[in-house]
Amino acid sequence: MTSESTPLLQEQSAPARHGDDDGQTQGTFARRLGALDGFALLISIVIGSGIFSSPGPVDANVPSPGAALLVWLVGGILAWTGALTMAELGTAFPGEGGIQPYLSHMYGEAFGFLAGWSWIVATMPATLAILSIVFVESIYSSLGINDPSPPITHKLWSLLVLVIISTANSISTKTSTRLGNFFVVVKLLSILLLIVAGLAVVFIFLGNRDKDLGGGDWHSKGWFNARTTLLPDGSRFDWNNVSTWEALGFYSTALYGALWAYSGWDKANYVAAELKKPSSQLPLAINTAIPTIIVCYVAANAVYYILLPWNVVSITDAAAVTAVTHFLGKGVAYFATVLICLVILGSLLGNSFVAGRMTVAAANKNWLPRILGTVGQVGPWKFSRGAGDGDAEEAMDKGESPINAIILSTILSAIYILLGNMRLLLTLNGLSEYFFFFLTVLGAIILRWREPTLHRPVKPLVLIPILFAVISGFVVVRGAIFSPVQAAVLVAIWLVGALYYYGRKWWFKMSHSEELHET
Repeated sequence: MTSESTPLLQEQSAPARHGDDDGQTQGTFARRLGALDGFALLISIVIGSGIFSSPGPVDANVPSPGAALLVWLVGGILAWTGALTMAELGTAFPGEGGIQPYLSHMYGEAFGFLAGWSWIVATMPATLAILSIVFVESIYSSLGINDPSPPITHKLWSLLVLVIISTANSISTKTSTRLGNFFVVVKLLSILLLIVAGLAVVFIFLGNRDKDLGGGDWHSKGWFNARTTLLPDGSRFDWNNVSTWEALGFYSTALYGALWAYSGWDKANYVAAELKKPSSQLPLAINTAIPTIIVCYVAANAVYYILLPWNVVSITDAAAVTAVTHFLGKGVAYFATVLICLVILGSLLGNSFVAGRMTVAAANKNWLPRILGTVGQVGPWKFSRGAGDGDAEEAMDKGESPINAIILSTILSAIYILLGNMRLLLTLNGLSEYFFFFLTVLGAIILRWREPTLHRPVKPLVLIPILFAVISGFVVVRGAIFSPVQAAVLVAIWLVGALYYYGRKWWFKMSHSEELHET
């Protein structure tokens, strides 16, 4: 734990590292993995609960199923170009975690702080809130309840799920990480079964045109024909009366839903830490894993349109459960619901774990109050031997939990659950993430000219980060204009963060000056 007198955002000294045979500095992790291992890791990181819950919000904001599939394709391309750019930064700045160090290097430490602040106060709590809501809506959907305006009891159940998961993470860090491996297997199995169901419907129909086990619309209507969309509030939206500028706003909102499902691509540089030859194996892993994920996501969404009537897709926040219920009936759907709910619980558990560690890391840098960087204690009271003493990361590796940090993320997530809904939170989450992703990738482009001699073991064509910057920049700007409430909430969060950053920095400076004066 850094001392409270350490200047705000001061870089901590790192142990000397020696280059390996790939020109990489030697980090904490042993380099034992190959490209196939990297492929599997990226698959497990990116594929989560979003593919089971995001299709409804995507479909509600596009004029046709074909347009929705194109949105999923564009989201995948954005994730692909972003992952390659993050790989460039991750290998150019080895040992650094997340985008905060990159932003600090590119624009100054205030930007790094604001990215961390935004993740802790907005992105991660919104993520936990979305997952809690989707868990509850999946259960209700299996019972045949797809209420466009769910009652307050749904929110209360979501709060209960959130508290249970936060409590589980507070008990034992090791238990959380061990459960994660089980959930990876469950989610891959769930996607496979979903795709098999869709293929079965298609082949049965091709064999007997009078027998359609799906929703019927998939073979009787045009996939790219504009239709009247049924919205969650029960109203109908006619796409024929929408201007191009308005349509771009809807598409931006739809893309945030797809990007939620692709989230995790920015962790590509974490995989590099354990690859034998990152400069060759990491691009290979990315260029095989991300396209595989894109194919899986587009195929899964096509299955939803095969299994369900198209006016149902737009109103559900639990597409997978709704599709299986419609296809196989409630009996089998209960089993599918259990699998999908396990996937969601796994994502909740993992994201709660990450949110706690993010907060501890920020507190260790004096970005947040020191009490949020303690482990094994609630407030100032210790509950285990050695809790709150020594290095927090070392304590967490031994099984201690950052309870104060988890409590903070739980409170913030609870506020989002009570004040918002899944679709509003998806846009908030997307805006908060992709604003800083845009700045990061734009900075990577600038560094190509500002620091041309910087060692870059992974260096994709400059057109790749440019493509990401153009698409993400437009999506952020148009999305903010189209969703002013979420944009205003984020701007308020960033303003509070900036005031806190400069106020705390001024306080440290004044305290240091008084200490020098006294001596």
